[in-house]
Amino acid sequence: MQVNHNHFLGYTKDTDGNLIIDPEQVEVVKRIYREYLEGYSMDRIAKGLEADGLLTGAGKTKWWTSTINKILRNEKYIGDALRQKTYTTDFLNKTRVKNNGIVPQYYVEGNHEAIIPKDIFLQVQEELVRRRVVKTSANGKKRSYSCNHCFAQIVICGECGEMFRRIHWNNRGCKSIVWRCISRLEPTGQECHARTVNETVLENVVVQAINTLLGDKSIYQAQLQQNIAKVIRSAQQNTADGIDERLQGLPKELLKKANNKEAYDEIADEVFKLREQREKCTVDTAARDAQIARINELQDFIKQQPAHLESFNEALVKRWLERIIVCEDHFTVELKSGLKIDIEG
Repeated sequence: MQVNHNHFLGYTKDTDGNLIIDPEQVEVVKRIYREYLEGYSMDRIAKGLEADGLLTGAGKTKWWTSTINKILRNEKYIGDALRQKTYTTDFLNKTRVKNNGIVPQYYVEGNHEAIIPKDIFLQVQEELVRRRVVKTSANGKKRSYSCNHCFAQIVICGECGEMFRRIHWNNRGCKSIVWRCISRLEPTGQECHARTVNETVLENVVVQAINTLLGDKSIYQAQLQQNIAKVIRSAQQNTADGIDERLQGLPKELLKKANNKEAYDEIADEVFKLREQREKCTVDTAARDAQIARINELQDFIKQQPAHLESFNEALVKRWLERIIVCEDHFTVELKSGLKIDIEG
């Protein structure tokens, strides 16, 4: 199946018009994905590519953040293709517009050779959401992503519920990097006495939490199995199969009533409601599968990691941590898999 690939970085086409990998451009695509997961902003990635004299898919020297954004979201890099993202409105002038559901779209898996592994692509999609989501603090104030650091937005005050912010501190000539509750840095309407935490302390807390996991493997493996069971139990009672079965029968009822000139508004309403339920069920199922995948990944990590961590690893924070709650005499490290580990200090 041919895919629209004009100015498509990382690929060229063979004589039949099929996508094939461009060996020179493929490294640029991989670099963009790697740097984004390492915490670089789209603007910083673009400036780095320009500084190194690398060209866009269109052969231009100027890189825009919008170009980086499109590359990070494009499913073609995992070998899949979403057909009919746009459609032609004027065949004479070849005018194409974005398809917002006017005509059907088709998702084709394994359409061509992949450049980015699917798990890396999914991690990038999660990171895109994390940076976009506006978080609401305990006092109702909305705060958006503003820092590339791995601890950004995940260090939470156990006293007032606000986030901690990264500060370069110069205390009587002694320079250090610390994290402080926003309530202590600006007026939030809340009185807070949360302590200031040195960044190295937070790093050590993460190392201790991971090592606690590795030290009590059987206990945490059992807990993770329980978490999987809990996720499955909490799944929607309405299964997609059940909704589909009901949807298949309704058009016949609708037609029958229409032919008999009976009122069919109720059935039509039910069709729309079931379609909404079907869509929600698909989303819920995807979220459930993603959560189970995260739990399974952590189980594999615990099994495969032979020894304790010797030093802090930023990649592990991005991969496993949901948040760190700073309390007066301890820290609670919450993992994306649902596990919670208390660390004294």
